Amino acid sequence: MARDRVADLERLRAIHALAVSGDVARAAQQASEALAAGIEHPFLLNLAATQLEDAGDLVGALALLERAVALAPDDVGALNALGLCLRRLDRPREALPHLARVVALIPHEAFAHASLGDVMLMVGRLADADACYVAALERDPRQPIALAGRASVARLRGDSVTAARFGAKALEVMPGLPAATLAVAAGELVDGQHEAAALRLRALIAAGLMPLDRADALNLLGDVLDAALQPHLAFVAYQECNELLRDHYASVYVGSLSASAYASTLLETVQSSPAVPLASPASETVPPAPAHVFLVGFPRSGTTLLELILDGHPDVVTSQEGEFLLEASVAYLSNPADLSLLQAATDEELAPYREAYWRAARAEGVTVDGRVFVDKYPLNILKLPLIARLFPHARVLLARRDPRDVVLSSFRRRFHMSAPFFELLTLDGAARYYDLVMQLERAFARRYPLPTHVVEHERLLDAFENEMRRVCAFLAIDWTPKMGEFADRARQRRTATPSTAQLSAGLNRRGLGHWRRYAEEMSPVMPRLAPWVQAFGYE
Repeated sequence: MARDRVADLERLRAIHALAVSGDVARAAQQASEALAAGIEHPFLLNLAATQLEDAGDLVGALALLERAVALAPDDVGALNALGLCLRRLDRPREALPHLARVVALIPHEAFAHASLGDVMLMVGRLADADACYVAALERDPRQPIALAGRASVARLRGDSVTAARFGAKALEVMPGLPAATLAVAAGELVDGQHEAAALRLRALIAAGLMPLDRADALNLLGDVLDAALQPHLAFVAYQECNELLRDHYASVYVGSLSASAYASTLLETVQSSPAVPLASPASETVPPAPAHVFLVGFPRSGTTLLELILDGHPDVVTSQEGEFLLEASVAYLSNPADLSLLQAATDEELAPYREAYWRAARAEGVTVDGRVFVDKYPLNILKLPLIARLFPHARVLLARRDPRDVVLSSFRRRFHMSAPFFELLTLDGAARYYDLVMQLERAFARRYPLPTHVVEHERLLDAFENEMRRVCAFLAIDWTPKMGEFADRARQRRTATPSTAQLSAGLNRRGLGHWRRYAEEMSPVMPRLAPWVQAFGYE
């Protein structure tokens, strides 16, 4: 049926007038009614999405906003709303291109740069995020999201003074802003003002927050209570944080193949399969580096520290945790049963995946230029068969730490969520996953041998130069004192990990044996960890 375009336009104008007047709720309701009546317009879709977001239906809002952008690819309002909705759904990588387009369309608007900075921060791109916040503040020195963003970047880099300063400025403009409050509380934690930080965080939590913001606040409250020597209360805060995260991500990770189930099946497959030869040295191309090194280990085992140290050597280039084996993993490790395909693959079949690896590394800014290349991606420990077949010239640095400290730290720290990290949201899940990964590492070592050097975290802290000289000998490079000056490099990192802020303070032993403080809470998982504690020579 032909529509009355004049009547539709009048209806659209009336809804717009309501929104401009500040009556967004009525405008959104009328927008939904207009859409139901068959009027399709990005403004209406955006308003109706707002109503769904307020009701907690982010998936429904996303569908409407995707329709709006399909109708008008350069509609700033729809693009911005779509990016922010994806951000709330914790899908920042998908939000990036939409918010970058907003900046390109309205580069004079401070909020556009601030929104882009927030998703850059979510994916761990600290330098890019900070540049966005600086650009926002150049346009509006009181832009609260940008002020809070600069505070968050400083906090992740371990600069508590700068974090508190920007956080306080943001709170002057927008009291109660979660990121700013967290930055100020983190500064109080560093200064030993535990009671003030706890009061601030409890007030923020009581105010009612979105799930991810509430989880961040609870996690920091746990750190405050831990520093105040109240481990039982700290554990409760960590547990509440992780329960929130489990609920938030349940729709993604519950019901599908869990990381533990995958690891268990892969272990059975490896144990029942024969050892296979590596790729033919005659056909495998020599990598564009004198040494190609994979730095692996269970999360929180010390891989970031090792990478930072090695990054100080003039003849070494590191990856800063890029995932370069993705294409090969999809082809050969998506299903544990695919391991047989990997073992049977010819060198001609493997060659495109080697090139895909180096292409992915170059895309992340890695320029080897004849230097030793250290690919640091801790959970590549699960891809050692793939590494052995693709890169038989490779060497492996295996980071190791007391299993009890590793599991506790994995439970306490926040990661960018994925199936493996979903396992770490309970102590039992973290211990179970740790056990499986360690079994897999041993099974891989027997069937896919590569030159491997184990770096024990505790020994590295106790005898730093001696241990690093051993690592250098393994990599055929000379030790240089510059490698020990890693604290400044940690503060300037372009990416962030849960260890970045800690490492900006230099070497310290505060985390060693930390599990003892939580011995009561950890007692249920000790039987699972005990064999590894003994095997690795810990007390």
